[in-house]
Amino acid sequence: MHAHHFAVPVRLNPGPELPVEEIYSVEQALDVLAQWPADKQGRLYEKAFNACFGASLEVVPTEEACRAFAAFCRVSGIMARDMMPPKRRKTRRLM
Repeated sequence: MHAHHFAVPVRLNPGPELPVEEIYSVEQALDVLAQWPADKQGRLYEKAFNACFGASLEVVPTEEACRAFAAFCRVSGIMARDMMPPKRRKTRRLM
């Protein structure tokens, strides 16, 4: 495996009529981030961009960049549903 490849690809669903896209590497993640609208960039975007850029320079671990990119995608609503963690169920406590 190449040093900048993610262990598990991040699956994106950029729109309702668009196919799911798999992001396999830091370079592909940077391409997605570079296309993100400037008016929608925030703290999570910056964390993801900085982590991915750092990983491309080999100063940040690739999996840390993957986690930051996945968090950005999840919060931004572009992560494919099959990658979303299941919602926690509220459980009743018996006393």
